[in-house]
Amino acid sequence: MEELWPPPAPEAAEAIRAVCQRLLPDAEALADALSASARRVQYDPAVLSDASLGEEDRDLNHSDLVQWLTSNIQHPGRRVEPYIGPRITAYIGDLVARGIAPDFAEGWRAALGIGWRRWLEECSAHCADRDLLVDVLDVSAKALMQYALDSVATLREVSLVAAMGNADAEAIALIQMIASGAPMAEDFAEERLRYRMARWHVGLVLWVDDPDRQGALDEAIVALRSTEAGRSTLVARASTTSRWVWLSGADTPDLHPAEKIVTTADEVRVAVGRPGRGLDGFRSSHQDALSAQALIVRLGSDRRFTAYADVELIDALTKDRASARRFVLKTLGPLAEADSALRQALLTYVQCGFNTTRAAANLYAHRNTIERRVSRANELSVVKVENNPTHVAAALLVLELAPEIMTICPS
Repeated sequence: MEELWPPPAPEAAEAIRAVCQRLLPDAEALADALSASARRVQYDPAVLSDASLGEEDRDLNHSDLVQWLTSNIQHPGRRVEPYIGPRITAYIGDLVARGIAPDFAEGWRAALGIGWRRWLEECSAHCADRDLLVDVLDVSAKALMQYALDSVATLREVSLVAAMGNADAEAIALIQMIASGAPMAEDFAEERLRYRMARWHVGLVLWVDDPDRQGALDEAIVALRSTEAGRSTLVARASTTSRWVWLSGADTPDLHPAEKIVTTADEVRVAVGRPGRGLDGFRSSHQDALSAQALIVRLGSDRRFTAYADVELIDALTKDRASARRFVLKTLGPLAEADSALRQALLTYVQCGFNTTRAAANLYAHRNTIERRVSRANELSVVKVENNPTHVAAALLVLELAPEIMTICPS
């Protein structure tokens, strides 16, 4: 690429290299902060609810950040060429396929507001000499701003190429419109999608964490379709790593086949919405499934099958990992880090309607053992189960979904 400014002096170059080396180990956390800021201004609310796109967006920001830092370690203060790898290209293609046109310039503007402040702090801490600090900030400001301009131009070019090569954009855009709440006649939607709307629907989101495992998604969907004789199935390729699926029928679709498939599929995970009827049910069940997926992703859970009806309260109480941790600690206290057998006994006891005999049968344990564990768990818990069983059960469910949540740093 053409160089647009003179190279920095050796002292400034070494300072830039040192600051980049110090920031590189924190790239993931910094990329999360940049992504959160950028997504709020470059996407509409419907996109923000899609956890799979959120993960891909974070990867894009992480890739941008690592590219700039590593390039400045190798060639401090020089112009950095944007890197658009296969995963980013696929992500842009997913956005185009769903009719999403992000404002890359606004996203970069928001991210620069956070990134430049962090850069100032690190440079000020490293450069004791005022003149050296001025030189470092002068050249790094040019390099960072040019990188933003080059990145926006490159992303727009990739988006244009993706749009020209996308033959299914119209159908996917229609699904996106329905899912986001746009008014639409049922007969129009049925005709365009070749899928009956005047029936019961269950929305599912199938996804994998590794883009290289996307083939497993399609295998799982083939298996799911084979179990749904007499029902209609609609599948949309939401992103490289996720698929949106709707099952419909004259009565509420049975979810047991889906649960069985995901337990045997390689690395595939499923979130399921509550059943609904007609176009509104099609939409609401899908939104439920997206919310369940977002909950699993933000809590860092490894659960493979999640029904939104089972976690709706958890979703309302835990909009981020830090608040989830605070809720658990405030509710359970020492029980949160006690023997997991105590927590499991107490949760099962509540779920069984405070029936010790049923809880013992479900846990394949002696009734006296369950009584002792429940009693000990209740002693350790800050909130007693007899005072607020709903909060106690919710906190226990959070730990069941994401036991490692206790290891995150409180905010």
